[in-house]
Amino acid sequence: MKSQSIVAFGEPLESTTSDTPVPTGNQVLLKVTHCGVCHSDVHLHDGHFDMGGGNKLEVGAGMQLPFTLGHEIEGVVAAVGPDVTTTKEGDARVAFPWIGCGNCPTCDRGDEHLCNRPQHLGVSVPGGFADYVLVPHEQYLLDYTGIPDGLAATYMCSGLTAFSALKKLGTPGPDDAVLIVGLGGVGMMGLQFAKAMFNCRILATDISAEKLAEAEKAGADATFNAGDADTAKQIKAATDGGVYASVDFVGSEPSFGLARSALRKGGQAVVVGLFGGGFAMPIPLLPMQAHTLQGSFVGSLAETKEMLKLVQDGAVDPIPVAERPIEAATDTLDDLRNGNIVGRVVLKP
Repeated sequence: MKSQSIVAFGEPLESTTSDTPVPTGNQVLLKVTHCGVCHSDVHLHDGHFDMGGGNKLEVGAGMQLPFTLGHEIEGVVAAVGPDVTTTKEGDARVAFPWIGCGNCPTCDRGDEHLCNRPQHLGVSVPGGFADYVLVPHEQYLLDYTGIPDGLAATYMCSGLTAFSALKKLGTPGPDDAVLIVGLGGVGMMGLQFAKAMFNCRILATDISAEKLAEAEKAGADATFNAGDADTAKQIKAATDGGVYASVDFVGSEPSFGLARSALRKGGQAVVVGLFGGGFAMPIPLLPMQAHTLQGSFVGSLAETKEMLKLVQDGAVDPIPVAERPIEAATDTLDDLRNGNIVGRVVLKP
């Protein structure tokens, strides 16, 4: 089979050829039809995350090159292992990629995505920038009937990440406001899920006028340009003192600073994005402001099923999705790196 693989960090992906896997036991071989390109792929391609202050978290030390990225995977079952009981060849499925070791307290709780010995498709083991991907068990393959091809793939990270982060906000009241910070692929998903999940005002902010316009078309109650010097003041003025909660889908120093600054007393900020940087604050302000600061990393298999049902029930509007040939993987990573994509791009082998 052919793959688009990292052969050197930060260098263009290269076409590589390897034997097509043969599933054994409970394994399922999925022929990839679409694979989304995520900002996490950019960091993995770079080989590090920016920790602020000139520090980097190296992610490539344990990665054997060449390595195949791609964790938003959609495809058709090509072959099954002898112990597979319900999945059959020809089934159209999306793959839950956030797989754990299956033998630790975290996995036993159903939180495989937080396992310390992950087997994440496209992150820890080869992923979907390829003709085929090997999935360790049929339980990780989900029916996406009713969701358009291509769009379905993006819900395995972009959609799940947004849904899980928003679930952490609890139940805002009708007079509250939730702020979406950053309107990339995940942020646009966040806007759509927030509209479906909450009975309150949904606000959005970004530095791109094009993305703010898309958010207005998508139903945001108000938008704010994060590039303005007084954006936090504008948001507080529009919300009578600050928002109930903010979700930072960028994860940079400026975006997280805005997410915190826009909160009312007792507000909550959830950080999703991994753009990079660091932050510091006077400790007394945390109890005095009664703010809750929380990180959110993708989501569980149970949340994925809950999220997909919400989409299949027609409660969530789609985000823009563009298709590109898999040979455009490197250019797509560069476009993401430079903020030139509205919505999501999926690659087709």
